[in-house]
Amino acid sequence: MRGERLAVAALAALLGLLLLAAWQASSALAPAGRGLPGPAAVARTAVEMLADPFYYRGPNDQGIGRQLAASLGRLAAGYAAASVAAIVLGVGLGLSPTLYRAVNPYVQVLKPISPLAWMPLFLYTIRDSGWAAVLVIFMSSLWPTLANTAFGVAGIRRDYLQVAAILQLPWWRRLATVILPAAAPAIVAGLRIAVGSAWVAIVAAEMLIGGTGIGYFVWNEWNNLALTSVIFAVLAIGLIGVLLDAGFARLARRLAWTE
Repeated sequence: MRGERLAVAALAALLGLLLLAAWQASSALAPAGRGLPGPAAVARTAVEMLADPFYYRGPNDQGIGRQLAASLGRLAAGYAAASVAAIVLGVGLGLSPTLYRAVNPYVQVLKPISPLAWMPLFLYTIRDSGWAAVLVIFMSSLWPTLANTAFGVAGIRRDYLQVAAILQLPWWRRLATVILPAAAPAIVAGLRIAVGSAWVAIVAAEMLIGGTGIGYFVWNEWNNLALTSVIFAVLAIGLIGVLLDAGFARLARRLAWTE
């Protein structure tokens, strides 16, 4: 196993070097003003931006650390609210097949709607661009967790619920000791999908609302034709996404169980 991991790491490093070399060569060979900046130029910009990531020189000139913090704050607010709502609703739907069949048509209609399609309505009703972005995150996070929670609860072995009923456990103890632990792998899988969807949505939403956030930063730097900053911000967005996914993947491994 260790030898296999080393081989995978070496191959990944080799592929990374080849990609960087191809990128640098394409930027060097491109006509002036036509090619993208190469990795060397992006690296220099990255060093400059990371030297003082939290500076503030006005609303339109803030460090990338402040921009990422604003995006992660919106993500946390919308994602947490959606997760609580989705788990509560999902448990109810999973325990009641009749209720599930009654609600499912509405879920199927609402689920395919792009979260950004709700943005004009949110802006019109609450008249606050920051909270409108939070609600976009809420809508993008709700459906994966709701569907997985309902599926996980519906798949719980009836024996577990019958034993809890025989022991006359109050509903909150059934929920805490039987339902949620048994459905936890499915719930975490939904949370993992939802956080990826939410991170994608917040970047797009911030490009529309402006102000602060990594999405706005990318758009503002593009307007300034600072392509090295744009590329570095795109890489930072990808890295944050990987870290969020890795955290939920680790949680899923801890909660995995077999009978």
